[in-house]
Amino acid sequence: MGKQFIVETSARHVHVTKQDLETLFGPGHELTVKKYLSQPGQFASEEQVDVVGPKSVLKRVRILGPIRPETQIELSLTDARSIGVNAPVRESGDVAGSGACKLVGPCGEVEVAQGVIAAKRHIHMTPEDAQEFEVADKQIVSVKVETEGRALIFGDVVVRVSPKFSLAMHIDTDESNAACAGNGTMGEIVR
Repeated sequence: MGKQFIVETSARHVHVTKQDLETLFGPGHELTVKKYLSQPGQFASEEQVDVVGPKSVLKRVRILGPIRPETQIELSLTDARSIGVNAPVRESGDVAGSGACKLVGPCGEVEVAQGVIAAKRHIHMTPEDAQEFEVADKQIVSVKVETEGRALIFGDVVVRVSPKFSLAMHIDTDESNAACAGNGTMGEIVR
């Protein structure tokens, strides 16, 4: 076994702008930290919204903080299909031409013209991690995940390098279920 890293499941969630947060929850509203996540400064908030598509609604989808420059909704492909929304597979932040939906909060609604994506599977690394794993920012790799009866190799995994990151791979719930990944699942780059 080579060098390994934790593989975390990133469930459906929403990132919002300050303006959209205030529309959804009221003027001056600030996100309330529920739990800090593995990436420094990132957190799951207490705030939740409904994500409305033409076919159905995903109720009580958690907002992650801090606020962002653009509102973005990250769903699994199963989630997106269930509500009738197009969600192209993209890196976080690449929302141009992506799916549309409506967000409903306790104080208002926001029509999101673009911003629904299925997040491209990725590994967060510091520059030191990247050097140790002999990879570079934006490099595409394959990652082997060993689980009981569902081991598999994920292709098309993008390496994201920043001194602000902490070493972890993120996959969505569809991918996690396919691999039977749970807490403590580890991955290894196999190129």
